[in-house]
Amino acid sequence: MITLKSSELTAAELQNYLQYAIAPRPICLASTIDVEGHVNLSPFSFFNMFSINPPICVFSPSRRVRDNTTKHTLENIKLVPECVINIVNYDMVQQTSLSSVEYPKGTDEFVKSGLTPVESVLVKPPRVAQSPVQLECIIKNIISLGEAAGSGNMVIAEVKLIHINPAILDANQKIDQEKIDLVARLGGDWYCRVTKETLFKVTKPNRNIGIGVDALPVSIRQSSILTGNDLGQLGNVESLPDETSINSYCTQNEELQKLLLSTKNNTILRREALHSLAKTLLITSNVEEAWKVLLADDELNKED
Repeated sequence: MITLKSSELTAAELQNYLQYAIAPRPICLASTIDVEGHVNLSPFSFFNMFSINPPICVFSPSRRVRDNTTKHTLENIKLVPECVINIVNYDMVQQTSLSSVEYPKGTDEFVKSGLTPVESVLVKPPRVAQSPVQLECIIKNIISLGEAAGSGNMVIAEVKLIHINPAILDANQKIDQEKIDLVARLGGDWYCRVTKETLFKVTKPNRNIGIGVDALPVSIRQSSILTGNDLGQLGNVESLPDETSINSYCTQNEELQKLLLSTKNNTILRREALHSLAKTLLITSNVEEAWKVLLADDELNKED
């Protein structure tokens, strides 16, 4: 590991390290308006959800690292404390990037980017028609985090109205994570896309009290086959399968019976084979079944 002191790095160096490391970051495409009615549209990846009740999103129009100037978005919301946070998906990512160009004040980025403005219901700035989810917000506070180049300005925006494209909903009228096709910012010119192929689920540990990795048998914790992710899944169970269910599983599983028989006289080979089989089950989140495979090892049950 290399260790760097942030105080010894330039703003540009800090920006590079942090933006590459703290990623992916969701993108807020913020539409704002000035007192004269000029609309501004600008994307921010220093953005996230911070509260549900009240519903709060936070984004940061930071001072430019290059010359310490501030963004038109920040100037607008100080005078007209309203905005629309337009969520960005793959179909609009190139136009969103184009809207980040530093056009002169008063330039309408809707026109420059080719994105379509839609009149909002409660706030003055328009929404982006192409955005799958549009959040009409009132600005509750703006907190300056510094005056130097690269300093952020934490914009606390309360969500008042949520507009959702029905095309991204599932049969229960909930947002389908596979349909929304989100994108996110990484470092430099890099982005990532959330697709069906890249999605995976992790069972929330607060739904039960997991036994923890420390409660796993030594041979499992020190396995050369099972990874930290595998151990995390195994530790996220409230209890282990009982002997009856293990025996029943072993009796009904021909593959497991053959494995146990073929490795009867080789403890090391047996454990490696069982760990490999359990790993394939964990890949598809069959945790209980993986545990039954691991506990089929008679020697494992003799451990302290």
